[in-house]
This record gives sequence, structure tokens and C-alpha cells, in this order.
Amino acid sequence: MSRYVIHPIVVGTKIFDKGMMTYQYGYGQPYTIPIYAWYLEGGDRKVLVDTGEMSPIQSDDRENQIGGKIYTFEEGLGRWGLSPEDIDIVIHTHLHNDHCENDYKCINAVFYVHEKELERIHSPHPLDFRYLEDYIEEVEENDQMRTVFHDTEILPGIQVMHTPAHTEGGLTVLVDTPKGRAVITGFCVIMENFEPPKEIRAMEMEVIPPGTTVNPYQAYDIMTKVRDMADILLPLHEPRFASMDTIP
Repeated sequence: MSRYVIHPIVVGTKIFDKGMMTYQYGYGQPYTIPIYAWYLEGGDRKVLVDTGEMSPIQSDDRENQIGGKIYTFEEGLGRWGLSPEDIDIVIHTHLHNDHCENDYKCINAVFYVHEKELERIHSPHPLDFRYLEDYIEEVEENDQMRTVFHDTEILPGIQVMHTPAHTEGGLTVLVDTPKGRAVITGFCVIMENFEPPKEIRAMEMEVIPPGTTVNPYQAYDIMTKVRDMADILLPLHEPRFASMDTIP
């Protein structure tokens, strides 16, 4: 079975209220998140999880806030000797714009996305303004999109699991590594969601659901399941990975 190492590439940032990450907690606190494209190195295919922002803000201020370098998509891939044309497979955790803005550059890739995400990006609910179908139109027109209907293996050592915590079609990516199973969450959270402070644990809460969620009760249960199956837990927007070249 294939074993992979994971390279978190920062291809954008967002600054907003921390409560956008942590449900009913942290409101009023400015917080900066990194936006990653995750390169899974191993096997004979070049695999990415998400493609990030098209035009990231690259500033000393933002890099200091996340503790790492911010790259354009091309710069980030170039660090590993790749170009967008080299990518064989892109797995999408979901299709909010900051996770798919560079899709059109990966002209030779096959894209995997859950059916519910395709439904939503073409017909979003008014409450969810983060979908913009323009970013995937070329991929669809070129017949590069593959729809996921259930939990499945993408390649040996790489599986996806439907986790509708942040969006209806969220896909969590399970990756076999030399140090065990790494789990890239299919929902937008930070490590604090999985490691709540004592005031949250005092309320007998083991995790904090995503600040933007489909159903907070369901999200809570999904998060505990994901946490328990991971040897290496990779919350989708955790800043500590911005300074890391390779995991594990």
C-alpha cells in the first residue's frame, strides 16, 4: 500500500471574526487563517487536496499572523518541482471559492467532489455566499470533474469520507503516511475546535463545531468521529501548519 507525506502549501489567508471558526465561542476576536493546497507526495500520481485562492494577499503582516510564507499557486507548487499542469488529481474538501479558485489552471487533472457540493455551487442557498460556479465551469466543460456519491478510495492509501459538517458535501481526506493515518478535515476548523479551552470542556463539550455549519449537532458528532480515527489530525485552516514543509 502507498504511503504519502503531506506538504501544506499556504495559498491565501482570511482575516475575520474567530467565531467564523468556532461555533458560539470566540466572537469579537480578530483571527487570521491560512488557506492551504495540500500536496500529497507518494505513489505515481501528483495529488492535491484543494487549490486555494487565485490572487492571495502576500504581505509581511499576514505572514507574521500565520507564522509562515504565503505563495501564489504556481510558487507554492514550484517549491516541490511542480507546475499546475503536472497535477493528476485534485480532491476537493468542498467548493467554497477559497478552496477551488485555481482549478482551471490544472488542465490535466481529474477532480473529485461530492455530489452535494456540485448541487450547491450551481444552486446555492442565499445564506451561503461562498459558492461561485465561475471557478469550476472550465473544469466541468472539459469533463475533468468526477462526482463522489459515497465514501470511497481515490488511490491506494487515499480515501475520502463524506462529512457534512461545514457544507452538505464536505469530504474528509484520509491519507496513509509512514506515521499512521493523517486526516485532512472536510470542514473549516482550527485545532482549537478539537482541543477546546477549559471553559468549553467545563460544559462537557469535547469539540467545538465549525462556526459556519449545516447542523451543529450533527457536526459535533462528525468531529468526534473524525478525531478518533486520526493518528495525525489536520484541521483545514490550522495556522501551525503554515510553518511546516512536510507532515509527518
